[in-house]
Parts: sequence; structure tokens; C-alpha cells
Amino acid sequence: MVKTLLEVFNEVKYPVVGHGKRNVQVLKDTFDHLSGDIDSDIYGTGKVIEDFQAKIAAYLGKPSAVFFPSGTMAQQIALRQWCDEKGSRKVAYHPLCHLEIHEQDGLRELHHLEPVLLADKDRLITLEDVRQMDDDVACLLLELPQREIGGQLPAFEELEAIAAYCRDKGIKLHLDGARLYEILPYYGKSAAEVCSLFDSVYVSFYKGIGGIAGAILAGEEAFTKQSKIWKRRHGGDLISLYPYIINADQAFDERLSKMEHYYEAAVELAEMYNNCGGLTTRPVVPVSNMFHVHADMPKETFEKVLIDVYEETGIGLTGNVREAGQGSYYEVSLGDRYEGIPKDLLKQAFVRLQAKMNDK
Repeated sequence: MVKTLLEVFNEVKYPVVGHGKRNVQVLKDTFDHLSGDIDSDIYGTGKVIEDFQAKIAAYLGKPSAVFFPSGTMAQQIALRQWCDEKGSRKVAYHPLCHLEIHEQDGLRELHHLEPVLLADKDRLITLEDVRQMDDDVACLLLELPQREIGGQLPAFEELEAIAAYCRDKGIKLHLDGARLYEILPYYGKSAAEVCSLFDSVYVSFYKGIGGIAGAILAGEEAFTKQSKIWKRRHGGDLISLYPYIINADQAFDERLSKMEHYYEAAVELAEMYNNCGGLTTRPVVPVSNMFHVHADMPKETFEKVLIDVYEETGIGLTGNVREAGQGSYYEVSLGDRYEGIPKDLLKQAFVRLQAKMNDK
């Protein structure tokens, strides 16, 4: 039986991307060192959730924060609140925003909001795009970095200009900061400095941080107080969320200081890709720990090449290749695994990759 790319990737000795396997051991490791007498949170209250919310609010430079089981829930609620406040149904965001392509029209079906798509699919939103919005847009969402186009980022000065324009026009600015931590080394800014430009902020605890699940929505106290009501309406107030919260807290403390290292690793790895004929990265020089790899060959052909390389070297570059026009691509997101890969073996894998691609 022929194995799939993912099956072969899961068997390699040295997978390149991510922090590690998402298995039950992650949760076991979280609780091994804790006392069993710690009280759980109950319907959004209690020390374990309130302390964590205060900790992340301080980190983001916001007065208040609320823990949500998912970013999908948190962001739909944030946009709904800003629309209700202004009395408008319009929100603006990128055509490849998570709310537009991954949430089954939740914003439209659950909240009856009207998305306004800014910019072309293959580029970032600019100040000029924002200036051309209708004045009745209640909120503009910016995703930093813009994942679906390789994790690109606007210049910080562009962000400041967009924020100033939105304030002047009475348009709320919301940050999809699922990968906020990863962009800070490139900007050379603190989380609070970036978040000061935004009226509300969402951050994730399972992407770059590597937690099991969970998100924070932060902003002014009146905003987060109302978000708790919407959280209950969405069914997000589980009787207890402590497994996610305690794991998120541990992952936050463990990995926050490593973000610059992950970023530097991405720059190093992207150079290896770009020195391999037939492959290019987007962006050419990464601005975070993530980027996309584009190949000028069809998905099925490229997968066969990768499988051969994995089986010969024990290096796994990705488990998921997607179609892109006549070619194909995949996403790279670096974490703890990269440091443990022997560099000579990694270089050998790229030599084999080049040879295999030349044969196709």
C-alpha cells in the first residue's frame, strides 16, 4: 500500500516544523508538576482563569482580557460588538481573512454582518485601501502577519498611519493577533506597543505558542464585560476551561522568549529553500517564524519528490502540500523541533531535494 505524504512525514526521525506531536502527552506534561488541590475555574470565574486573564491583559497593554475556547468565537464577538456600538453592519478585512475563508460564513449567518473585502488576495491591505472604505464601516480587522500570503507584514509606520486614520474617522481597529508573538522580533516592538494601535486584540495559544487550544480577547473593560455576555450566548462559558488555561500559561512562559530564535531559524531555512532551483519562498526573507514554499511543479509530482527525500534522509519538511495554479505550495512554521535537527543532515536533504527536482 502506497503511503501518503502525511503518513511518511509522521514517521521521519527529524520533522522540521512545529514544536512536537499534538498528543495526550502534552496535557500529561502540563499537570505532572501541579498539585491536585488547585481549584478549577467555574463558568468564567475563579483564580485560575482570572489570574491568567490579568497576566495576558498586562502583556498586551490592555486594561482587561477574557479567555475564550476559540479564536473564531472571540473574533466574531469582537466584530459584532463594534458593529452594535456604531449601529452599522459593515466590517472590513482582507479577502483571505480567517473569518472569510475558514468559518463557514459564521459572521454572516450568526451575526448578519456585511464584510467589506479590502485589497487584492495576493497583497497586504494598505493605507490607500483603508482611505477608500465607506465611512459607515464599523470596524477594520488587520491580521498580523497575513498568513494566507506567506505571513507578510506591513511596515510599522504603515500600521501607525492606518490606526491614526481609523481613529480620525471613528472606525474601530481590531487585531487578529493569532501570531502576534512571532512578529515582535521583526518589528522590534513589545506586544503592548503593537496593541496600542488597536481597540481590541485577539491572540491564540495553540499556534506559535503551541498550547492545546484557547484564545484571549482584550480591550477596555466595558468591551470585555460585554464580550463575556456574548461568550455565554455562544456557549463558550464551559463549566471549566482550566486544562486549556493551565496548558496555555505553561506554553506562554516556556516559548515566549524563544520567538526571536524561531524567527532567525526561519530566515536561515528560507535561504536554503531559495537556493534550491524550482523553489521560492514567500516572502523571500521571512518576517516571522512562518513562510510559504512555492514549487513550480504539480502537487502530486512534488509530493512524490518529498516522499523520496524523507525516506532517504529522515528529514520531513511538511506533511501537507496544496495546489497553486500550475504549481504547488506549503506552509512552514518553525518551533522547538528545528533546533534538534543536525545541520549537516538538513543540508543533505536539500541536496537530495534539488537532485530529485532536477529529475522530474
